[in-house]
Amino acid sequence: MKQISITTTISVYNSIEELSEFELQMMQKAIAVRKTAYAPYSKFKVGVSLVLDNGKIVTGSNQENAAYPSGLCAERVAIFHAGSAFPNSKIKQMFISASPENEELEVPIPPCGACRQSIAEYEMKQEEPIAIFFMGATGEVYKTDSLKNILPLLFDKKYL
Repeated sequence: MKQISITTTISVYNSIEELSEFELQMMQKAIAVRKTAYAPYSKFKVGVSLVLDNGKIVTGSNQENAAYPSGLCAERVAIFHAGSAFPNSKIKQMFISASPENEELEVPIPPCGACRQSIAEYEMKQEEPIAIFFMGATGEVYKTDSLKNILPLLFDKKYL
């Protein structure tokens, strides 16, 4: 038997004020769209803004459904919209803000497993990493330069 050690690097900003002016604007868009989420069951709202290589900004919020598997997370709403509306564009950056309705979480909330797999698909499709910034409602912002940093042993088409 042998062991494999996997390490990753994530940048930590103490608050959104430490982001560049453009990054701050994109995170503010994620925060604003988070407030439009349809989350009557979980009461957990997520907002995302994407920056595409063509200069377009795409946003998304989570959309729940009483038949739970029928809803979609904010990350996938935004990614799938970008893929549909701008099929030849690459996603350069993703900004995520997440928090329950009844409190202001101050800890960064990363994408769920299903969303990580969807982000991985687009990184592989475009053959270029996507920088991901994520936070709660307030507080620290984490940044990873690629989905591979938070999903190092990803499943991709080479296994199919």
